[in-house]
Amino acid sequence: MSRDHALAIWTAAVDAVRPEPLVRKAVEAERWLREAPRVIVVGAGKAGPGMAAGLEAALADRLDRVDGLLNVPAGMTAQLKRVRLHAARPQGANEPTEEGVAGAEEMLRLLASAGPDDVAVCLLSGGGSALLPAPAEGVTLADKLAVTKLLHKSGATIDEMNCVRKHLSRVKGGRLAKAFRGKRLVSFIVSDVVGDPLDVIASGPTAPDPTTFAEAWAVLGRYQIAAPPAVARHIVAAQRETPKELPANVQNRIIGSNRVALDAAQRKAEQLGYRVLSLGSYVEGETRHVATAVAGVARSIWSDGVPLPSPACILFGGETTVTLGDTPGKGGRNQEFVLALLAKLGAQGMRGVTVLSAGTDGEDGPTDAAGAVADASTPQDGAEDHLARHDAYNFFDRASGLIRSGLTGTNVMDVRVVLVT
Repeated sequence: MSRDHALAIWTAAVDAVRPEPLVRKAVEAERWLREAPRVIVVGAGKAGPGMAAGLEAALADRLDRVDGLLNVPAGMTAQLKRVRLHAARPQGANEPTEEGVAGAEEMLRLLASAGPDDVAVCLLSGGGSALLPAPAEGVTLADKLAVTKLLHKSGATIDEMNCVRKHLSRVKGGRLAKAFRGKRLVSFIVSDVVGDPLDVIASGPTAPDPTTFAEAWAVLGRYQIAAPPAVARHIVAAQRETPKELPANVQNRIIGSNRVALDAAQRKAEQLGYRVLSLGSYVEGETRHVATAVAGVARSIWSDGVPLPSPACILFGGETTVTLGDTPGKGGRNQEFVLALLAKLGAQGMRGVTVLSAGTDGEDGPTDAAGAVADASTPQDGAEDHLARHDAYNFFDRASGLIRSGLTGTNVMDVRVVLVT
């Protein structure tokens, strides 16, 4: 029963940030969109298909004026009426591809073709950085991918990785908006970043960039990244800095976020009879360390009824990191969180505890799972060994603990549910 409850709470969180109704409402509030002779639509992200469908629904009687293209993962390219959905990367491989570059270049051409009275809508959501690649002049996609992999392996934060990526791009860091030649551009954004900073979500293609080439170089030095020569030359040359401000005709609107998802999850948990301890959407840090801290809270609830008595639900979002070794196994940060909490509590400590952690996009690392779930019935044999090898996927595959939801069509980071009964 507790597993069913945990999954129902996570599902309620995902349902609250379905992109189609969010975008439809947002477009209907911007009446000027209906008056334009042409509406150019660009953008990228895992929520792209639903966002584009919402826009088309809101402009159903004016679709002849709409023209655009979105970069989305393969398998999410169902045909719409006016907005083309371009497969920019394979499912389960969150890396930029040449197909993504082709889509980004087409967007740059569309924005540059705008007439003086034309308007543009940019639809951005989680995964936008990898789905919207356009390497800077003289830098190859392979160069950029190599740097990103090294930063990720070193445990760099999303802010640090985006700082570097923005300075190796022709679209990130406000450069996509700079390509627009029309009257007005608005971005509708489903945020997948802690705190919803506009310059970080999808690496901020329509937002001013406060970071600099010097800061990007400092990030590479901090993690001792041996950058490819072309990357090093480009960053050291520091030519054509990213825009630090954009015209007043460029606007950004956050329409969905982790906080919205957590609010819905809390309502569902309370409806199911749980007292809720929400830790909010700002949880970051090394996944194992976060799991250790949360395990302590769960143990305190079960043993002492502190900070609240059972039945209790601990909820939180955010996005943690996993620092990989030289021979990592298979998994993602959500699967690792569940395995780390399981290993910390052990068979005795898991009595009355159910833990679920999953990405709201339906993906977790380079796997076919959104995350994992465990309780007292989960076999403990090999947990420590699999954790040491970052091999949570194979552990939970054998333990029937993987959550294979498929792509959800949205992305607002992770939602974690710990039930104590």
